[in-house]
Amino acid sequence: MGLLLLAVAAGTNVPTPLLLVYRDELGMSDTSLTAIFGVYALGLAPALAFAGPASDRWGRRRVAIPAALLSVLASLLYIPAQDSELLLYVVRLFQGAGAGAMFSVGSAWLVECALRDGRMSGPRTAAVTMTAGFGIGPSVAGVIGEWGPWPLTLPYLLHAGGLLLAVLAAWTVAETLDRPHVEHHRPVPGAFRPGRRRDAAIVIAPLAVCVYAFPAIAVAGVPVLIGFPVAPVALTGLLAGVTLGTGALAAPLQRRLGARTAPTAAACGVVGLAGTATAAAVPALLLLAVPSAIILGAGGGLALVSGLSRLPGVASDGRLGTVSAAFYSVAYIGFAMPVVLASLSGIIDVVVPLTVLALVCALLTVQQARARW
Repeated sequence: MGLLLLAVAAGTNVPTPLLLVYRDELGMSDTSLTAIFGVYALGLAPALAFAGPASDRWGRRRVAIPAALLSVLASLLYIPAQDSELLLYVVRLFQGAGAGAMFSVGSAWLVECALRDGRMSGPRTAAVTMTAGFGIGPSVAGVIGEWGPWPLTLPYLLHAGGLLLAVLAAWTVAETLDRPHVEHHRPVPGAFRPGRRRDAAIVIAPLAVCVYAFPAIAVAGVPVLIGFPVAPVALTGLLAGVTLGTGALAAPLQRRLGARTAPTAAACGVVGLAGTATAAAVPALLLLAVPSAIILGAGGGLALVSGLSRLPGVASDGRLGTVSAAFYSVAYIGFAMPVVLASLSGIIDVVVPLTVLALVCALLTVQQARARW
């Protein structure tokens, strides 16, 4: 299951460094570029609304495997879409639907597999594999996009082939909802345990936005709004790979940090966003954007593992799929941050919203440290 999550996650960021190639080929604006990155999240809404409850009713396998195959198809559709800005929007939306369904159901499936074996490592495994995939995809695509052959074709073919192998590997994973439950169970109205909905809304949800807001700002916002002077496609891919790969390395720290994981994640946002704002304000300090992106990547990984580890405690029996879908629905709001920054940059200096976001993260750090869990 971890391999399947990694493979699907890798595909979601293959287009990220290639956005600069699309800009040159199609004459797209900065706002259009960030919008293509963010429209991915719009495809998630209907997928998450359906996938979580559907997997609670019919089983994890019956939803996750088709969702992964949908992601394969999305990667292949990028190839004919390279000549049309409109088709890029459509395929990106399509990709979001497949990935959103897979992440929500696949995470629940993996966590339940671990719990069935008496292990608490499921959330860490899910966070590590997904964030590792997020980093591998753009790293490979960036190198091919800058120096390799068929820059708008080969990265997608490689991903589609790798994902098909991952689907075959995951085919043997056992269903975690027992057969009577899958065939006859009618989920109770409440997805959350009594008294835990408020905890989910006040404690889990605010930090969930940071899961993708942090790396999205670093990966999609910085290269477009600040820019790199040389090899921009390769550097964007490598920045994405390092940023998201750091999230994979940071997620296992949850075992040691325990209750401090959430405030640490928010604090990474303070430091990373403040550093990014400084890089944008002072051209001589442009390279400061790199360590800032790494810190933001770590914060995103810690926010993800913190949220996933809390979900079993607030979900009603048999409703983890629905609660996971709700968590990802909130998390993917963060994908809109680059679009917001790009829109505001035409009105005010991008330094201002970055600074405001850093201050918001400072308040979130205090709130998460004081939250009782």
